[in-house]
Amino acid sequence: MSRRVVVTGLGAITPIGNSVDSFWNSLKEKKVGIDRISYFDPSGYKAKLAAEVKGFNAKDYMDPKAARRMELFSQYAVAAAKEAIEDSGLDMSKEDPFMVGVSIGSGIGSMQAFEKSYKVLLEKGPNRVAPLLVPMMISNMAAGNVSIQFGLKGKNINVVTACASGTHCIGEAFRSIQYGEADVMLAGGTEASICEIGVAGFAALTALSTSEDPMHASRPFDENRDGFVMGEGSGVVVLESLEHALARGAKIYAEVGGYGATCDAYHITSPAEDGSGAARAMINALKDAGMKPEDVDYVNAHGTSTHHNDLFETKAIKLALGDHAYKVKINSTKSMIGHLLGAAGGVEFITCVKSIEEGFVHATAGLETEGEGCDLDYTKGEGVAMDVNCAISNSLGFGGHNATVLVKKYQG
Repeated sequence: MSRRVVVTGLGAITPIGNSVDSFWNSLKEKKVGIDRISYFDPSGYKAKLAAEVKGFNAKDYMDPKAARRMELFSQYAVAAAKEAIEDSGLDMSKEDPFMVGVSIGSGIGSMQAFEKSYKVLLEKGPNRVAPLLVPMMISNMAAGNVSIQFGLKGKNINVVTACASGTHCIGEAFRSIQYGEADVMLAGGTEASICEIGVAGFAALTALSTSEDPMHASRPFDENRDGFVMGEGSGVVVLESLEHALARGAKIYAEVGGYGATCDAYHITSPAEDGSGAARAMINALKDAGMKPEDVDYVNAHGTSTHHNDLFETKAIKLALGDHAYKVKINSTKSMIGHLLGAAGGVEFITCVKSIEEGFVHATAGLETEGEGCDLDYTKGEGVAMDVNCAISNSLGFGGHNATVLVKKYQG
């Protein structure tokens, strides 16, 4: 029989706060973390806005020497993991390190390392390329660095499914604990791709908003949405078996109830137009949890602010939940923090947990007039105080990857 899995620690680095409390309070206040790109001069770029992390100093979270051997996406993951571990009260001196694992994904790894090293290659030749290029660049290094920093010797994976990476990582961590491969898993996602080649590449795909108004750039489900805004950061949670959490007297935030994962098998960037793939992921998560559509109070949508995603995800929610789709609260955290790519699912899962804990669903900022076909309750205007007993978090990634994690109020 599979084990119950609970959430006992939360950690976040985001464009609107470098801790879970500051992030959550900013969400409640509808604080938008989007502004003109500062990392480089975006004057010649189609997209000039991004949601950058502010005031982050890696030395506040780790040894300066260790920080110098990590690219930004790894630093964010280590920082978020540190907060999550401290929040959970986990004492590694009392744990079997081989039963504490890591499942932290990054959709890309370090584009910056590529960018800098390619310039060196062209200007100074192959012998001047930094020896640590590869271990700093590859996407699994976030999970690797977290394990090294905190002595976590258990199962260590990095699911790379573009913008679904964080949610898949949480789902796979959930499964690992359910079936006894680990007692505890640090799970989530991390990303830091706001750089010249990253912005140019996504803009060339016409995926990014070209708005120069930070308050009207990321506006999921709005009739004037014109693409997503790149964000960055990390969301990491501590998951553990219920038995393990109770034995050490841990605070329990919520319980992970179910996980669903599918593929559209349709197009490399567009979701399936009928929403069937994303719907099946939601249906599978509900079935896994032994719950019905009517049990869902809140959906944290992938909600990217692209025309196709928001329309097709709306169709998916209707397919999965039926008539109940019109009764649930839906929102998009991306309306305030932009799209964190591989980190999105980690941060949005934390949003679901906090919504359950505090009984509050934040507003979808920037949403003024719903677009054609977007006719559900997207929490327009202001956030809503309400009981949230069951929430689902959706992520959809390029390649057709769909992932849903269901989290519910813990009842002993």
